[in-house]
Parts: sequence; C-alpha cells; structure tokens
Amino acid sequence: MGVIEEVFTIDLPVGENFRIQRCRYTSPNAKVENEKRISIVSGIHGDELEGQYLCFLLGEWLRTNSEKIRGVIDIYPAINSLGLDSISRSIPFYDVDLNRAFPGSKNDFLPAQIADGVVNAMRGSDLAIDIHSSNVFLREIPQVRIAKSQEETLVPLANLLNIDFVWVHDAVTVLESTFAHAMNTIGTKTLVVEMGVGMRLGKAYGHQLLDGLLNLMAHEGILDIEPLDVRFPIQSHVGEVAYLNASVPGLFVPVIEHCQMVAIGEVVGHIVSALSGEVLDEVIAPIGGILFTLRAYPIVYEGSLVGRIFGEHQ
Repeated sequence: MGVIEEVFTIDLPVGENFRIQRCRYTSPNAKVENEKRISIVSGIHGDELEGQYLCFLLGEWLRTNSEKIRGVIDIYPAINSLGLDSISRSIPFYDVDLNRAFPGSKNDFLPAQIADGVVNAMRGSDLAIDIHSSNVFLREIPQVRIAKSQEETLVPLANLLNIDFVWVHDAVTVLESTFAHAMNTIGTKTLVVEMGVGMRLGKAYGHQLLDGLLNLMAHEGILDIEPLDVRFPIQSHVGEVAYLNASVPGLFVPVIEHCQMVAIGEVVGHIVSALSGEVLDEVIAPIGGILFTLRAYPIVYEGSLVGRIFGEHQ
C-alpha cells in the first residue's frame, strides 16, 4: 500500500487552502534516506490529463507488486489542483502558467510559493518524470523533450521510456523557468514527457508509458524486475524538425493520420472555408519524415501551428 502524504499547503484568499499530496511507495522496512528515489509528476497544467491515467496505472501496478519495490517511488498526480478542478491550464485568479514560475520563492506571489513548495518536496529525488499532454489545439505522439545542455545526461534515460521520439532542442530562455530546469539544476535528473492532447485521455499512451516507467525503474534498481522489451525512439539529433503553419484563416482538415510517415511535397491537409465552400490553401510537407505533431482543434488563423515533421538527414 502506498502512503498518502500532504507535502505542501498554503492558505488561499477565499478562506480555503491549497495543498499538494503525493502517494509514496517503498519496500518494507526501507530507510528512505538510503534508497534511490523517483518522483512521477503530473498536473502542472490543469488542462493536461494524460498523466492522471498514467499515475493511476502505476499506482495500481505498485499496489499489486509491492514486493518488487527496492527504492522510493513518489507519485504526484495533481500539482496544479486548482487548475485541474477548474479545467484551466494556468493557476486560476492569477492566470499564471505554473511551469513558468520555477524555481519559485516563499516570499513571492502564490504561484511562486507553490513552485518553491514543489521543488522542496522533491528535493533529493534521484530521478523525476514530468508528464504533460499537449494543449487543446495539438496532438503529440509520446516523446521526451530535452534541453541541449542536458543531452548527454538525459538521452540515455529517455531511451528507456518506451516513447516514440526524443526531441533535443535549444529553447533555453523558456526552459529556465520550468520545473524540469529547476530540478535538473539541483541534481535531480528530470525528463519531460509530452503525449496526447489537452483535456483528453488516451488509454493507449498511458499503457505505453507505464511500460517505459517500469523499464526505467528496473534499469535503475528501483524495481526488482527484468527490464522490459521497449521500443527505441527516433532521435532528433540525426535530423531536423519542420514546422507547418497556416497561411490563411479557416478550417484545417487533415488528409493523413497523426504519427504517419509523409513524403516531401505531400499534402498534409487543407484549409477550407465553411462559408464559401472553397479550399483556401493546401498544407504541404516541406520535408519527408514522421508527422509527430498534428492540429487537433480545427479552427486556425494565419500563422497557427498545424503540425511538425521530423525528418532524418539524407
């Protein structure tokens, strides 16, 4: 059985309180301070629900296989509980993206205090997995996103997670204010997983990542099980990522499925007018490769992102 603990609480202006809970699983008679520790994190954005199902699946597996635990496994399913309760990506009332408030401070406004509490609760973890969905507009295949500066340390861990794609990128200015950057800075190896679409739950992706987490924990000695036979992800350092953007406003209608291979010059979708019945533009693949991001919400404006393609260098 996991032990449910309250790790952070703060009074709210409305006379209630905000709290963060975790469920901790350990081996019997373990000394927590001597054990390898992993933190599974979900719900930093209130409109991302894929991680909720993954936390359930992992908790269910650990309850059934408690004799296999050889470390400390902390599950944090709802970091931004206010956002989850109100179906809001940000922290309500403040309209602040919690994942842009790290590492936080005890003496700042509420989102920064929450960020500070999160970091302190997880301080000392050897590993952390930060699970995100996309927003309501885009659908993503299971992938890990890694800052270029952390590539050497984190890519070998990402390759164990049974995901489809490892995307190493250079967006340093944004990453410095995220949970993952804050945790990596204090010595916790932290992977950011993106999968699915906002406000939705895809069961298949949850089971896929569960196998990956079990495999990672087997390799790290946190679980006493044989490593699983998992897929090896496509690596972004051997190719390029092309962005597909709408050239005109309208209704985006894809003509191929998400996670399909496309050829250079192939039509990915059409932008159409519901008023005139015309096709306003075609969205053409500028490179050949895998369509790893695809627009889920069909209304687009000029410049709206409708897809991403990863293609290997020829």
